Amino acid sequence: MIMDKAKDKKLDNLEKQIGKVPKFFKELTVNDPEMFDLVMKFEEHIWDDGAVSKKTKKLIAIAIAAALRDQHAVRAQLAGAANLGVTKAEVEEALRVTFLLSGMPAYVYGKAQLDEVMK
Repeated sequence: MIMDKAKDKKLDNLEKQIGKVPKFFKELTVNDPEMFDLVMKFEEHIWDDGAVSKKTKKLIAIAIAAALRDQHAVRAQLAGAANLGVTKAEVEEALRVTFLLSGMPAYVYGKAQLDEVMK
């Protein structure tokens, strides 16, 4: 039972960071607890502040998801952006960089998700 509470806390922390916890993570807690622990350790390592802040990492993640035109990923990353202090204006600028490197379709795609999620 203690392990379940620990996993719930990890999922809650992840939700604060990324906005929406993918079903995959929740299923791992039951189907493969060892893999869940490994994935969460990796997630924490990636998202923790380091030379690059969590906020900047979030902007990078949004831009990459937009460049890949992955609606689910863009929306999931945007959902947690405000928790890290990311503003709509900052996302707009990150999407402009996406435009330079991935073209107009990626920018338009990301902008459409931004306008819907961060009204």
